[in-house]
Amino acid sequence: MNHTLVLRTPGDRWSVKLNVRVLVVTLTLALLLAVSSVLALASGSHPTSFTEVLGALAAPEQSELALIILEIRMPRVLMAVLVGGALGSAGLILQGLVRNPLASPDVIGITSGASAAAVLYLWLGGITGTSLLLAPVAMGGAFAVALCITTLAWRQGISPYRLVLVGVGLAAALTAVTTLLLVLSPDSTAMNAYIWLTGSLYASQWHDVTALAPWLVVCWPLALIKLRHLDAQAMGEDMALGLGSALQGHRLLFLVLAVALAGSAVAYAGAVGFIGLIAPHMARRLLASGHTGLLPIAALIGSLILLYADWIGRVAFIPRDLPAGVFVAGIGAPFFVYLLYRLRRDPG
Repeated sequence: MNHTLVLRTPGDRWSVKLNVRVLVVTLTLALLLAVSSVLALASGSHPTSFTEVLGALAAPEQSELALIILEIRMPRVLMAVLVGGALGSAGLILQGLVRNPLASPDVIGITSGASAAAVLYLWLGGITGTSLLLAPVAMGGAFAVALCITTLAWRQGISPYRLVLVGVGLAAALTAVTTLLLVLSPDSTAMNAYIWLTGSLYASQWHDVTALAPWLVVCWPLALIKLRHLDAQAMGEDMALGLGSALQGHRLLFLVLAVALAGSAVAYAGAVGFIGLIAPHMARRLLASGHTGLLPIAALIGSLILLYADWIGRVAFIPRDLPAGVFVAGIGAPFFVYLLYRLRRDPG
Protein backbone atom coordinates (compact mmCIF):
# COMPACT_ATOMS: atom_id res chain seq x y z
CA MET A 1 0.00 0.00 0.00
CA ASN A 2 1.25 3.49 -0.92
CA HIS A 3 0.98 5.98 1.96
CA THR A 4 1.11 9.70 1.35
CA LEU A 5 2.55 12.53 3.41
CA VAL A 6 1.02 16.01 3.00
CA LEU A 7 3.11 19.07 3.83
CA ARG A 8 1.26 22.38 4.18
CA THR A 9 2.39 25.96 4.61
CA PRO A 10 0.81 28.19 7.28
CA GLY A 11 -2.63 29.26 6.13
CA ASP A 12 -2.80 26.31 3.71
CA ARG A 13 -1.72 28.52 0.81
CA TRP A 14 0.54 25.76 -0.53
CA SER A 15 0.57 22.04 0.02
CA VAL A 16 2.72 19.21 -1.28
CA LYS A 17 1.66 15.57 -1.29
CA LEU A 18 4.53 13.10 -1.08
CA ASN A 19 4.27 9.39 -1.73
CA VAL A 20 6.13 7.73 1.13
CA ARG A 21 7.38 4.86 -1.02
CA VAL A 22 8.67 7.28 -3.67
CA LEU A 23 10.44 9.22 -0.92
CA VAL A 24 12.01 6.07 0.58
CA VAL A 25 13.24 4.75 -2.78
CA THR A 26 14.60 8.18 -3.76
CA LEU A 27 16.48 8.61 -0.49
CA THR A 28 17.88 5.06 -0.70
CA LEU A 29 19.17 5.61 -4.24
CA ALA A 30 20.54 9.03 -3.27
CA LEU A 31 22.43 7.47 -0.35
CA LEU A 32 23.80 4.74 -2.63
CA LEU A 33 24.89 7.40 -5.13
CA ALA A 34 26.62 9.43 -2.41
CA VAL A 35 28.53 6.40 -1.09
CA SER A 36 29.44 5.28 -4.62
CA SER A 37 30.69 8.78 -5.45
CA VAL A 38 32.99 8.83 -2.42
CA LEU A 39 34.33 5.39 -3.33
CA ALA A 40 34.92 6.58 -6.90
CA LEU A 41 36.85 9.56 -5.52
CA ALA A 42 39.05 7.12 -3.59
CA SER A 43 39.85 5.03 -6.69
CA GLY A 44 42.42 5.66 -9.38
CA SER A 45 46.05 5.22 -10.34
CA HIS A 46 46.89 6.72 -6.92
CA PRO A 47 44.54 4.86 -4.53
CA THR A 48 43.42 6.78 -1.47
CA SER A 49 41.57 5.73 1.63
CA PHE A 50 38.03 6.67 2.55
CA THR A 51 39.39 8.78 5.42
CA GLU A 52 41.77 10.68 3.13
CA VAL A 53 38.93 11.49 0.74
CA LEU A 54 36.75 12.83 3.56
CA GLY A 55 39.71 14.80 4.87
CA ALA A 56 40.31 16.38 1.47
CA LEU A 57 36.63 17.28 1.19
CA ALA A 58 36.42 18.72 4.69
CA ALA A 59 39.76 20.57 4.82
CA PRO A 60 41.36 20.77 1.36
CA GLU A 61 44.02 23.24 2.48
CA GLN A 62 45.41 20.63 4.90
CA SER A 63 45.31 17.67 2.52
CA GLU A 64 48.19 16.64 0.27
CA LEU A 65 45.72 14.86 -2.02
CA ALA A 66 43.41 17.83 -2.53
CA LEU A 67 44.65 18.43 -6.08
CA ILE A 68 44.01 14.83 -7.16
CA ILE A 69 40.66 14.45 -5.42
CA LEU A 70 39.13 17.90 -5.90
CA GLU A 71 40.55 19.02 -9.24
CA ILE A 72 40.91 15.76 -11.19
CA ARG A 73 38.49 13.17 -9.82
CA MET A 74 35.62 15.22 -8.42
CA PRO A 75 34.69 17.06 -11.66
CA ARG A 76 34.61 13.69 -13.43
CA VAL A 77 32.41 12.12 -10.76
CA LEU A 78 30.04 15.09 -10.76
CA MET A 79 29.84 15.01 -14.56
CA ALA A 80 28.90 11.32 -14.40
CA VAL A 81 26.14 12.13 -11.90
CA LEU A 82 24.79 15.07 -13.91
CA VAL A 83 25.04 13.47 -17.37
CA GLY A 84 23.55 10.16 -16.25
CA GLY A 85 20.73 11.94 -14.44
CA ALA A 86 19.96 14.12 -17.45
CA LEU A 87 19.84 11.14 -19.83
CA GLY A 88 17.68 9.07 -17.49
CA SER A 89 15.25 11.97 -17.11
CA ALA A 90 15.14 12.66 -20.85
CA GLY A 91 14.41 9.00 -21.57
CA LEU A 92 11.53 8.94 -19.08
CA ILE A 93 9.98 12.08 -20.56
CA LEU A 94 10.31 10.82 -24.14
CA GLN A 95 8.84 7.41 -23.34
CA GLY A 96 5.87 9.08 -21.69
CA LEU A 97 5.49 11.61 -24.50
CA VAL A 98 5.41 9.10 -27.37
CA ARG A 99 3.87 6.34 -25.22
CA ASN A 100 6.50 3.90 -26.42
CA PRO A 101 8.75 1.97 -23.99
CA LEU A 102 11.54 1.81 -26.58
CA ALA A 103 11.79 5.58 -27.07
CA SER A 104 15.01 7.30 -26.05
CA PRO A 105 17.15 10.26 -27.14
CA ASP A 106 19.07 7.86 -29.41
CA VAL A 107 15.96 6.58 -31.17
CA ILE A 108 14.32 9.87 -32.13
CA GLY A 109 17.54 11.46 -33.40
CA ILE A 110 18.58 13.86 -30.63
CA THR A 111 21.87 12.06 -30.02
CA SER A 112 22.42 11.63 -33.77
CA GLY A 113 21.99 15.37 -34.31
CA ALA A 114 24.53 16.21 -31.66
CA SER A 115 26.93 13.57 -33.01
CA ALA A 116 26.68 14.76 -36.62
CA ALA A 117 27.26 18.38 -35.59
CA ALA A 118 30.25 17.46 -33.40
CA VAL A 119 31.88 15.29 -36.08
CA LEU A 120 31.27 17.97 -38.72
CA TYR A 121 32.96 20.51 -36.46
CA LEU A 122 35.95 18.21 -35.91
CA TRP A 123 36.10 17.47 -39.65
CA LEU A 124 36.13 21.18 -40.55
CA GLY A 125 38.45 22.24 -37.76
CA GLY A 126 40.55 19.10 -37.47
CA ILE A 127 42.63 18.58 -34.37
CA THR A 128 43.39 22.33 -34.29
CA GLY A 129 39.74 23.16 -33.56
CA THR A 130 38.95 24.82 -30.23
CA SER A 131 37.64 22.07 -27.96
CA LEU A 132 35.64 24.56 -25.90
CA LEU A 133 33.38 25.09 -28.91
CA LEU A 134 32.64 21.38 -29.34
CA ALA A 135 29.95 21.25 -26.64
CA PRO A 136 27.95 24.28 -27.91
CA VAL A 137 28.16 22.95 -31.46
CA ALA A 138 26.89 19.52 -30.40
CA MET A 139 24.06 21.08 -28.39
CA GLY A 140 23.15 23.21 -31.37
CA GLY A 141 22.95 20.07 -33.49
CA ALA A 142 20.58 18.45 -31.00
CA PHE A 143 18.25 21.45 -30.98
CA ALA A 144 18.40 21.77 -34.78
CA VAL A 145 17.26 18.16 -35.16
CA ALA A 146 14.50 18.72 -32.60
CA LEU A 147 13.31 21.71 -34.63
CA CYS A 148 13.31 19.61 -37.82
CA ILE A 149 11.40 16.80 -36.10
CA THR A 150 8.81 19.21 -34.74
CA THR A 151 8.37 20.91 -38.12
CA LEU A 152 8.06 17.67 -40.08
CA ALA A 153 5.83 15.97 -37.51
CA TRP A 154 3.50 18.95 -37.03
CA ARG A 155 0.06 18.59 -38.53
CA GLN A 156 -2.50 20.47 -36.49
CA GLY A 157 -0.35 19.57 -33.51
CA ILE A 158 2.35 17.08 -32.58
CA SER A 159 1.42 13.43 -33.03
CA PRO A 160 3.53 11.01 -30.95
CA TYR A 161 3.30 8.47 -33.78
CA ARG A 162 4.63 10.90 -36.40
CA LEU A 163 7.23 12.16 -33.95
CA VAL A 164 8.77 8.69 -33.67
CA LEU A 165 8.65 7.99 -37.40
CA VAL A 166 10.26 11.30 -38.33
CA GLY A 167 12.84 10.95 -35.55
CA VAL A 168 13.87 7.45 -36.61
CA GLY A 169 14.23 8.59 -40.22
CA LEU A 170 16.34 11.61 -39.31
CA ALA A 171 18.47 9.52 -36.96
CA ALA A 172 19.25 7.06 -39.77
CA ALA A 173 20.13 9.89 -42.17
CA LEU A 174 22.35 11.66 -39.65
CA THR A 175 24.12 8.42 -38.78
CA ALA A 176 24.96 8.00 -42.46
CA VAL A 177 26.28 11.58 -42.61
CA THR A 178 28.41 10.98 -39.50
CA THR A 179 29.86 7.79 -40.97
CA LEU A 180 30.70 9.58 -44.24
CA LEU A 181 32.49 12.37 -42.37
CA LEU A 182 34.50 9.82 -40.40
CA VAL A 183 35.56 8.05 -43.59
CA LEU A 184 36.67 11.34 -45.14
CA SER A 185 38.49 12.55 -42.00
CA PRO A 186 42.23 12.23 -41.32
CA ASP A 187 43.17 9.46 -38.91
CA SER A 188 43.83 11.81 -35.98
CA THR A 189 40.50 13.59 -36.41
CA ALA A 190 38.64 10.30 -36.83
CA MET A 191 40.21 8.97 -33.60
CA ASN A 192 39.08 12.03 -31.63
CA ALA A 193 35.62 11.73 -33.15
CA TYR A 194 35.35 8.02 -32.32
CA ILE A 195 36.22 8.70 -28.67
CA TRP A 196 33.55 11.41 -28.51
CA LEU A 197 30.98 9.18 -30.23
CA THR A 198 31.66 6.40 -27.72
CA GLY A 199 31.03 8.73 -24.82
CA SER A 200 33.79 9.69 -22.42
CA LEU A 201 34.19 11.76 -19.26
CA TYR A 202 37.97 11.85 -19.60
CA ALA A 203 39.55 15.18 -18.59
CA SER A 204 36.28 16.62 -17.28
CA GLN A 205 36.90 19.94 -15.56
CA TRP A 206 35.00 22.26 -13.27
CA HIS A 207 33.98 24.55 -16.13
CA ASP A 208 32.18 21.57 -17.70
CA VAL A 209 30.26 21.01 -14.46
CA THR A 210 29.31 24.68 -14.14
CA ALA A 211 28.25 24.80 -17.80
CA LEU A 212 26.05 21.68 -17.61
CA ALA A 213 24.51 22.19 -14.16
CA PRO A 214 22.32 25.24 -15.06
CA TRP A 215 20.48 23.22 -17.72
CA LEU A 216 19.50 20.66 -15.13
CA VAL A 217 18.69 23.26 -12.48
CA VAL A 218 16.15 24.79 -14.87
CA CYS A 219 14.77 21.64 -16.52
CA TRP A 220 14.32 19.33 -13.51
CA PRO A 221 12.04 21.60 -11.41
CA LEU A 222 9.99 22.52 -14.50
CA ALA A 223 9.60 18.84 -15.36
CA LEU A 224 8.52 17.98 -11.80
CA ILE A 225 5.85 20.69 -11.94
CA LYS A 226 4.48 19.74 -15.36
CA LEU A 227 4.80 15.94 -15.53
CA ARG A 228 1.34 15.42 -14.08
CA HIS A 229 0.06 16.47 -17.50
CA LEU A 230 1.98 13.56 -19.01
CA ASP A 231 0.06 11.23 -16.68
CA ALA A 232 -3.17 12.77 -17.97
CA GLN A 233 -2.11 12.25 -21.59
CA ALA A 234 -1.38 8.60 -20.84
CA MET A 235 -5.12 8.15 -20.21
CA GLY A 236 -5.95 9.36 -23.73
CA GLU A 237 -6.23 12.68 -25.52
CA ASP A 238 -9.91 13.16 -24.73
CA MET A 239 -9.35 12.51 -21.05
CA ALA A 240 -6.37 14.90 -20.97
CA LEU A 241 -8.39 17.65 -22.62
CA GLY A 242 -11.27 16.99 -20.23
CA LEU A 243 -8.89 17.42 -17.28
CA GLY A 244 -7.83 20.82 -18.61
CA SER A 245 -4.43 19.87 -20.04
CA ALA A 246 -3.20 21.99 -22.95
CA LEU A 247 -2.39 18.97 -25.08
CA GLN A 248 -0.19 20.40 -27.82
CA GLY A 249 1.43 23.03 -25.65
CA HIS A 250 2.48 20.45 -23.09
CA ARG A 251 3.72 18.04 -25.77
CA LEU A 252 5.93 20.79 -27.17
CA LEU A 253 7.16 21.65 -23.66
CA PHE A 254 8.02 18.01 -22.90
CA LEU A 255 9.89 17.69 -26.19
CA VAL A 256 11.89 20.84 -25.41
CA LEU A 257 12.69 19.56 -21.91
CA ALA A 258 13.83 16.18 -23.24
CA VAL A 259 16.00 17.79 -25.91
CA ALA A 260 17.51 20.26 -23.43
CA LEU A 261 18.39 17.49 -20.96
CA ALA A 262 19.69 14.98 -23.51
CA GLY A 263 21.35 17.57 -25.75
CA SER A 264 23.26 19.23 -22.92
CA ALA A 265 24.36 15.87 -21.52
CA VAL A 266 25.57 14.55 -24.87
CA ALA A 267 27.28 17.84 -25.66
CA TYR A 268 29.54 17.59 -22.61
CA ALA A 269 30.04 13.81 -22.37
CA GLY A 270 29.79 12.59 -25.95
CA ALA A 271 27.22 10.26 -27.46
CA VAL A 272 26.58 8.11 -24.39
CA GLY A 273 23.80 5.74 -25.35
CA PHE A 274 21.44 3.29 -23.67
CA ILE A 275 20.97 5.17 -20.39
CA GLY A 276 17.91 7.03 -21.68
CA LEU A 277 16.39 3.70 -22.68
CA ILE A 278 17.14 1.51 -19.67
CA ALA A 279 16.96 3.90 -16.67
CA PRO A 280 13.19 4.52 -16.96
CA HIS A 281 12.55 0.76 -17.17
CA MET A 282 14.62 0.16 -14.04
CA ALA A 283 12.71 2.94 -12.28
CA ARG A 284 9.37 1.35 -13.15
CA ARG A 285 10.55 -2.02 -11.83
CA LEU A 286 11.41 -0.39 -8.51
CA LEU A 287 8.27 1.67 -8.21
CA ALA A 288 4.78 1.81 -9.73
CA SER A 289 4.14 5.54 -9.84
CA GLY A 290 3.26 8.42 -12.09
CA HIS A 291 5.89 10.27 -14.10
CA THR A 292 6.41 12.87 -11.37
CA GLY A 293 7.40 10.19 -8.86
CA LEU A 294 9.48 8.29 -11.41
CA LEU A 295 11.55 11.30 -12.51
CA PRO A 296 13.97 11.40 -9.53
CA ILE A 297 14.21 7.59 -9.56
CA ALA A 298 15.12 7.47 -13.26
CA ALA A 299 17.59 10.32 -12.80
CA LEU A 300 19.36 8.63 -9.88
CA ILE A 301 19.52 5.29 -11.71
CA GLY A 302 20.98 7.00 -14.77
CA SER A 303 23.59 8.67 -12.55
CA LEU A 304 24.51 5.35 -10.94
CA ILE A 305 24.85 3.57 -14.30
CA LEU A 306 27.19 6.20 -15.76
CA LEU A 307 29.14 6.58 -12.51
CA TYR A 308 29.85 2.84 -12.36
CA ALA A 309 30.63 2.68 -16.10
CA ASP A 310 33.15 5.51 -15.82
CA TRP A 311 34.56 4.03 -12.61
CA ILE A 312 35.21 0.70 -14.37
CA GLY A 313 36.79 2.38 -17.39
CA ARG A 314 39.03 4.48 -15.15
CA VAL A 315 40.37 1.90 -12.69
CA ALA A 316 39.94 -1.57 -14.19
CA PHE A 317 42.50 -1.14 -17.00
CA ILE A 318 45.15 1.10 -15.45
CA PRO A 319 47.18 2.74 -17.01
CA ARG A 320 44.59 2.84 -19.78
CA ASP A 321 41.54 5.06 -19.32
CA LEU A 322 38.70 3.66 -21.41
CA PRO A 323 35.55 5.61 -22.40
CA ALA A 324 32.57 5.15 -20.12
CA GLY A 325 30.31 4.50 -23.09
CA VAL A 326 32.03 1.16 -23.65
CA PHE A 327 30.71 -0.13 -20.32
CA VAL A 328 27.27 1.50 -20.15
CA ALA A 329 25.62 -1.20 -22.24
CA GLY A 330 27.50 -3.87 -20.31
CA ILE A 331 25.87 -2.63 -17.11
CA GLY A 332 22.38 -2.04 -18.45
CA ALA A 333 22.03 -4.79 -21.04
CA PRO A 334 21.76 -7.71 -18.57
CA PHE A 335 18.81 -6.02 -16.88
CA PHE A 336 17.19 -5.30 -20.23
CA VAL A 337 17.53 -8.96 -21.25
CA TYR A 338 16.03 -9.97 -17.90
CA LEU A 339 13.16 -7.52 -18.45
CA LEU A 340 12.43 -8.95 -21.90
CA TYR A 341 12.51 -12.45 -20.42
CA ARG A 342 10.00 -11.45 -17.75
CA LEU A 343 7.73 -9.85 -20.35
CA ARG A 344 7.93 -13.01 -22.45
CA ARG A 345 6.81 -15.14 -19.50
CA ASP A 346 4.25 -12.62 -18.26
CA PRO A 347 3.04 -10.41 -21.13
CA GLY A 348 0.48 -8.73 -18.91
